[in-house]
Amino acid sequence: QVQLEESGGGLVQAGDSLRISCTTSERDFNVYAVSWFRQAPGKEREFVAAISWSGSTTHFADFVQGRFSISRNNAKKMAYLQMNNLKPEDTAVYYCAARRARGQEEVFIGDMSWWGKGTLVTVSS
Repeated sequence: QVQLEESGGGLVQAGDSLRISCTTSERDFNVYAVSWFRQAPGKEREFVAAISWSGSTTHFADFVQGRFSISRNNAKKMAYLQMNNLKPEDTAVYYCAARRARGQEEVFIGDMSWWGKGTLVTVSS
């Protein structure tokens, strides 16, 4: 079982930036693609961003509009979601998820194998 743990959430103001992190103790983290999802109150969970195990391929939801970036450090077994110009509608619990990839450039926007418990990001207007 792959355990993932998010951190770095909090309360920020509209226009602020925030970086949230995902860590794991999984030995083979470097062959897992990582994705971020979010769930706003009263809404279904939605895809936010994905990164391949190599870190060279990324994919974002349309609503990101260039405001977010995703990265990873395989040596530290960490993945990150940098969020800039945050809006109140970005308020949600953000989840890190992982899935073993067959290729180093493979990314996933769903059907993830492992999930963290989430970190709450609240953006005030």
